[in-house]
Amino acid sequence: MSATPAMPDTRIAITVGPLLYFWPRDQLIHFYADVAESAADTVVLGEVVCSRRHDMKLADWLALARDLATAGKEVVLATLALIESESDLRALRRVAEQGEFLVEAGDTSALNMLAESQVRFVLGPHINVYSLAALHEYTRLGALRWVPPVELSLSSIGAINGAGALLPTEVYAHGRIPLAFSARCFTARHHRLSKDQCEFRCKDDADGLLLSTADGQPFLVLNGIQTQSAAQQCLITERAALLNAGVSRVRLSPSSKQFDKVIETYDGVMNKGHDANAALSMLDGLSPAGGLANGFAHGRPGNEWSSS
Repeated sequence: MSATPAMPDTRIAITVGPLLYFWPRDQLIHFYADVAESAADTVVLGEVVCSRRHDMKLADWLALARDLATAGKEVVLATLALIESESDLRALRRVAEQGEFLVEAGDTSALNMLAESQVRFVLGPHINVYSLAALHEYTRLGALRWVPPVELSLSSIGAINGAGALLPTEVYAHGRIPLAFSARCFTARHHRLSKDQCEFRCKDDADGLLLSTADGQPFLVLNGIQTQSAAQQCLITERAALLNAGVSRVRLSPSSKQFDKVIETYDGVMNKGHDANAALSMLDGLSPAGGLANGFAHGRPGNEWSSS
């Protein structure tokens, strides 16, 4: 007879981060219907990569947000990580002023607008916060949660905001790592198209367009104007280190294959005492080309795996 896993004393909340890819509308709606039935506590909605992706308008995101809220999820509306035009600023203002759901600030333009509107907000992972003094400043502006930059190690996060003393801390725990944004669309360029006439080719790549090195090793992923790692960040074995760093929430970035299993696995390890090594093996089997990595969490190159 197998022993029942011991329930952890401290619960780590599960957040489904914003969808970074451009999926057909039906696929997106089906995905969030599954998320509504999952163990996720929080869902971040909205377009954060490219303002040309218009399949979902703000009214559509709000309707989806209400459905998820009815299912018991906390909903956060995300904003673009790169503001490039007056129309982007107008769209940002509409999100900031909707007043129904929390907002995640994607860049400093959002910070200024949210502070002016006296709206409480989440500090997204693309806001450069590398000190407790910066966190204090953003708290005065209205921040109520912090998602550290993806390249920060867990020890650095703990040194900045140990025990979550100032703000609850949510770490990017699973998914291909956002590395950079550019005004140029690399997916369009790959297909010899201009950015303004891109034909929305990024919709052909449900998990981004893989780039490999000259010797065939997965290296980077193109996702429109965003560049990602080929390797997926995976902190499934880091529960103790996460808690030691004051982390109270983990963020899982959506992917197209069996993401319900990813949520279930993280909830099992973080909150139900399930075996982390068995979970790691399962997640490795689900991962796309590029495998798993946790280097940034250990202060090493982000595409490396450290078992220490």
